[in-house]
Amino acid sequence: MWVTSEIMHALAEISHDIGRQTGIILSREGSVLEVLVGTPQEIYIEKLPDSRGGDHLLRGLTLVHTHLKGEPLSRDDLNDLALLRLDAQIVIHMKSHLPQVEAFSIATLNPDPKAALPWDLETGLRVEPRNLEGHDRVRAIEEEMRRVRTSSRHQLSLRERAILVSASPESPSVQEENIQELEELALSAGVDVLGQEVQRISSYHPSTLMSRDRLKSLIIHALHVQASLIIFEQNLSPVQVKTIADMTELKVIDRTQLILDIFARRAHSSDGKLQVELAQLRYLLPRLEKRSTALSRLTGGIGGRGPGETRLEEDRRRVRDRITHLSAKLARVALERQNRKERRKEREIPVVSLVGYTNVGKSTLLNQLTGSSVLTENRMFATLDPTTRRLRFPREREIILTDTVGFIRNLPGDLKRAFLATFDELKDAHLLLHVADAAHLKVEEQIERVDELLKEMEIDAIPRILIMNKADRLSHADREVLQARFPESFLVSALDRLTLVPLLEEMERRLFSRSFSDDPARVLAVRK
Repeated sequence: MWVTSEIMHALAEISHDIGRQTGIILSREGSVLEVLVGTPQEIYIEKLPDSRGGDHLLRGLTLVHTHLKGEPLSRDDLNDLALLRLDAQIVIHMKSHLPQVEAFSIATLNPDPKAALPWDLETGLRVEPRNLEGHDRVRAIEEEMRRVRTSSRHQLSLRERAILVSASPESPSVQEENIQELEELALSAGVDVLGQEVQRISSYHPSTLMSRDRLKSLIIHALHVQASLIIFEQNLSPVQVKTIADMTELKVIDRTQLILDIFARRAHSSDGKLQVELAQLRYLLPRLEKRSTALSRLTGGIGGRGPGETRLEEDRRRVRDRITHLSAKLARVALERQNRKERRKEREIPVVSLVGYTNVGKSTLLNQLTGSSVLTENRMFATLDPTTRRLRFPREREIILTDTVGFIRNLPGDLKRAFLATFDELKDAHLLLHVADAAHLKVEEQIERVDELLKEMEIDAIPRILIMNKADRLSHADREVLQARFPESFLVSALDRLTLVPLLEEMERRLFSRSFSDDPARVLAVRK
């Protein structure tokens, strides 16, 4: 039974006497766990009593409260039902100015993720035993939820299921481009994307990014489609992370944390693992908060790889000590790397570095040129650790060919600093091979972004060759347009070695037409 008629009449009498909405929270066994007193217009739930949490489909609680003027369930009532995963929300409609129950309404969650609304609503019910019985209905709802979840391909794959969100003052076209890139990042992190939410706002809300009403609707939609994760395209402040996380038990991360997660997954070398852990700790330090539910949800799984749950729960002092320790270890690694560079300089072997946006085919090109077998996948940041191979030209000439981590728009600051040593490899290069995806719709913008990053790192003076990879995906007309737009570029397919012959000839001409015994730093200084 949802609730007894005696309790409903008692609540109505109390509400009439004090002129305020009153309510109770019932356990599934019928025990009264909490008594609530609100205003004449609404009722507040400051804190839920202990209940079934975690991965349970419903919380095992029913909220019963009065409406003094017989008004229907409000949007806030329905939002509470969905956000708190209540068994039911029951509203007692009182007769105006009388301590009597006129009728009541019941709202329950709709277990069908494809339904137009996430709840079912029955109104105008009479206080009769047949209308008050609800145990079988709750069990049926929860069983259907469990069936949907079990049969879902997302659940079977044991992958995170995410809703992607972009809330920004930028134009719709820019937001669409950004969220498409976010989807590529999510897929690269092994996330199943259930949907996207794009909202254009005039300004960012300091605590919730978007309006609270819109945020509630977003969370309810995520719960309805059984998402386990919400990923924001915009970087969230510590305050925003905590506020949003307090509104839902879903995990909430932003673009920076998603990228950090990918890097944590892909780093294999000891150097790379150190860099990722340092970047994660720097990112999480301002977000560490004692007894923070937001923090507990960030640990483990997407957005929580690397340092691990125990380390993330350390206090600020211990985290800072860990950051200091990692920084010292990375300094020693950098010194060892510098020694290797010096030995390379003594042998006067030219160094060529592959640069470019992520997922443009740099690793595939490295494999084709050097006969290597570096991991290649059609996803962002498929490879993370820098890879160095030798490439031999005729007449016993050879070079060092280095593949670096791919660039991306708005690379997180902490990550950029942590990987400064990786990018520092570029400063010793005699030649840069800027690889672009010729078939990408935004290829010109990606080229510009890479050029901007090279300038920011003060290595834009190093000679470079622009390589338009994946040209085999273009029509003849598109190839001509691209060649006219970038006349000095090389249109190639990293999968077809024959298309690389002109590129190899140009590399040999540039690298061996003069001596490279000069210090690259001095060459850069002269060019500047």
